[in-house]
Amino acid sequence: MKRSLLILTLFLQFLAVGAYAQQTIKGKVVDSLTNETLPGAVVSLKGTGVSTSTSSDGNFSIQAQDGAKVLVISYIGYNRKEVVLTKGKMNLGSISLSPSANTMDEVAIIANNLAIDRKTPVALSTITAGRIEEKGGQQEFPELLKSTPGVYATKGVGGGFGDSRINIRGFQSANIAVLINGIPVNDMESGRVFWSNWAGLNDVTSSLQVQRGLGASKVAVPSIGGTMNITTKTTDAKKGGFIYQGLGSYGFNKTTFSYSTGLTDKGWAFSVMGSRNVGDGFVDGLAYEAYSYFFNVSKVINANHTISLTGFGAPQYHGSRFERFPLAYYENAPQGNKFNPNYGILNGKEKTISGNFYHKPQVSLNHNWIIDETSSLSTALYGSIGSGGNEFPNDANLFLNTRTGNKYTPVDLDAIVDLNTAATDGKAVAYLQSNRNDHKWGGLLSTYKKKLTDKIDLLAGLDLRDYKGIHYNSVRNLLGAEYVLDVYSATPTTGASGGNINNPVNMAKTGDKIGFYNDGLVGWQGGFLQGEYSDGALSAFVSLSGSNTSYRRIDYFRYLNSDPLRKSKKVNFFGYQAKGGANYNIDQNHNVFANVGYFEKAPIFSAVFVNNQNTPNPDATTEKILSYELGYGYRSQKFSGNVNLYRTDWRDRTSIKTIFDQPTNQFYTATLSGVNALHQGLEADFKYTPVSGVTFNGMLSLGNWTWSNNIPQVVVTDVNGNPVKNGTFGPIYTKGIKVGDSPQTTAALGVDFSVTPDLKIGADYNYFGNYYSSFIPTDLTKENMKPWQVPSYSLLDVNAVFKFKFAGVGSSLFANVNNLLNVAYISDANSSFDVKTSISDVNNSQVYYGAGRTWTVGLKINF
Repeated sequence: MKRSLLILTLFLQFLAVGAYAQQTIKGKVVDSLTNETLPGAVVSLKGTGVSTSTSSDGNFSIQAQDGAKVLVISYIGYNRKEVVLTKGKMNLGSISLSPSANTMDEVAIIANNLAIDRKTPVALSTITAGRIEEKGGQQEFPELLKSTPGVYATKGVGGGFGDSRINIRGFQSANIAVLINGIPVNDMESGRVFWSNWAGLNDVTSSLQVQRGLGASKVAVPSIGGTMNITTKTTDAKKGGFIYQGLGSYGFNKTTFSYSTGLTDKGWAFSVMGSRNVGDGFVDGLAYEAYSYFFNVSKVINANHTISLTGFGAPQYHGSRFERFPLAYYENAPQGNKFNPNYGILNGKEKTISGNFYHKPQVSLNHNWIIDETSSLSTALYGSIGSGGNEFPNDANLFLNTRTGNKYTPVDLDAIVDLNTAATDGKAVAYLQSNRNDHKWGGLLSTYKKKLTDKIDLLAGLDLRDYKGIHYNSVRNLLGAEYVLDVYSATPTTGASGGNINNPVNMAKTGDKIGFYNDGLVGWQGGFLQGEYSDGALSAFVSLSGSNTSYRRIDYFRYLNSDPLRKSKKVNFFGYQAKGGANYNIDQNHNVFANVGYFEKAPIFSAVFVNNQNTPNPDATTEKILSYELGYGYRSQKFSGNVNLYRTDWRDRTSIKTIFDQPTNQFYTATLSGVNALHQGLEADFKYTPVSGVTFNGMLSLGNWTWSNNIPQVVVTDVNGNPVKNGTFGPIYTKGIKVGDSPQTTAALGVDFSVTPDLKIGADYNYFGNYYSSFIPTDLTKENMKPWQVPSYSLLDVNAVFKFKFAGVGSSLFANVNNLLNVAYISDANSSFDVKTSISDVNNSQVYYGAGRTWTVGLKINF
């Protein structure tokens, strides 16, 4: 009898344990001070290796395991918390995490570049994965930041898929450091970022942080305007996946698949994503077809070692534009502001004469090593191979004047084909060509962190890179001809040339190189040392970094194979950076911070080898930047806000501007050296939650950005690097001229309203003013010439998301309308000046219109 009771008791206990093991533990992770949710926080069952991460709204669910009594929650910048589990209580409700007492408590390369609120003394804004998902629609990655102080983001001058651009505090992307999982992705020669290479990041990003000004990145990259830190999902990815299908205006059709295993019992985590995105574009002739892929394989080897292999890429082709027109031109067009003169008809099908194609896969291997209780080492080895270029006509004037009807009809490419086939010798009269910009890029990043005392941390690191840019022009489409005749010619006074001196008469076929062919070799060796201090309310840092940038140029066309000048000598530029800052938390609500920094950076590649010659420019010098900032922050459960003042003085800047000259229908490049500019301003942002479920957010940015000096000389070259119009101009009267290309006054006001726990709607209003157009430097040959001021404009975007169960799994229905009121506005403008009056106004400036109303609906099914 006793034995039977014992067996029965043990059996009931086993059932209870089994039932417990099958139960799901749920909860929500929030900030202890603001009560804001913390998406991406890691939640694990202590001693089991089972973990998950919080969703975009801070919620999590994890299966209970036998013997697991403690739940561990961790999040970068917050104190880790352990929650003791009690039988029968599986819904833990809200779990509060308090900010960490240690400044910048990062343990990996990714985190080493993230700033922490009320700790890191920089101005920052963070976009969560949830907001990216809700506000995305047809917006590209930079456009998601348009409500951020100091940021201007549009579809870009080309207007096509992936052509979006971003300016921060008046600085273009060439002066904004962009890091993906801690790895810099700015072009090594020009500093620019081409966003079509990173399509698909919307679907795998766990957070996007923008640090304005100096930034907190510890790699040896000087950021003048700011730093964008994009973090993708790795071991924090929750087990499961989703399928997304989106449809929208202008033929938008996007399909995405994603799956993650989560962290398995054996410490492995796998994630994969793939998508296809096609559409017609908001302007005629901007059709695109794009794909993206992402994978991550991570292994927690033991408590001290973690490795992670990540790869992603986005092959694509899209139509674009290369011509701007005055407003009157669009007003007379039957298509209105959707008219694009750069596309045509070939064999009854639409065919652009201005396109872009590229594929830039990147793979990185990260290793994180916790050496002991006081030190750690994080290392990333990465590589990238890029291939692609643009597409444009050899004779723009001929193409643009060969149309199916009047000047507002498509280019008649069939007539171009007839013209070529009529040629008795088979030589192309007109053809499409492509400027290629292939590259091979590898690098190593390594960061060592040592806790010297309870209050002082020391960080040191290496940043090594090697880059080869492969540049050439090639035949893209013969349009019925048999070959392109590429004959070498040289300009005696400059030595500039077109064609191949080693093959003076080249009958080039499709894919063959013509015009020019050269390599740009860039080496980078950088290191940094940073000390961090934290004691109660005070946190501070001092950082020193140095880098050597080496440039070398190899020209295969302009120099004989036997010419020693075929390969230039290596030119080195030493740059360094010194910055420091402090944050003081006055109390749990108020904090103040300040930072200051000075750095010198190498000029861009084309400023060193001017006119595409292999003789280095003796006047090329490092650019010099002095920047400082003051800030104040307030945090409470209902209201949080920030105010900051900044001043950035930039000297000896080198700038490259592309010019399309309409009278000659040719592209030119203007190289400006010795340019000084002063960028200063005020930024403010806030977030207010008066009642549960309703959140207001807004910002105001007031900038005053001006050129500080006149430019002694400007070098102008054609598409082959040949000097034009006598080669140089000067002086150019830019002193006191407002910096153009982005609005200096911006404001935003948004609201998100949770109608029910499953239905959320939102609206965002953005204002852009004090906007000065870009200008062609060679036009400012007289004093008091001022570029045209672009009209101010406002945009209203709305969105909604409805969450529901589909076949027992969580699903979401998204709806977005951008530019709800269909405002016609100018997103990009170039000033031109009247020859007689020297006045730049609406009648003679060339513009691109921004996108009109676009709508998107999408269904996401989780599994």
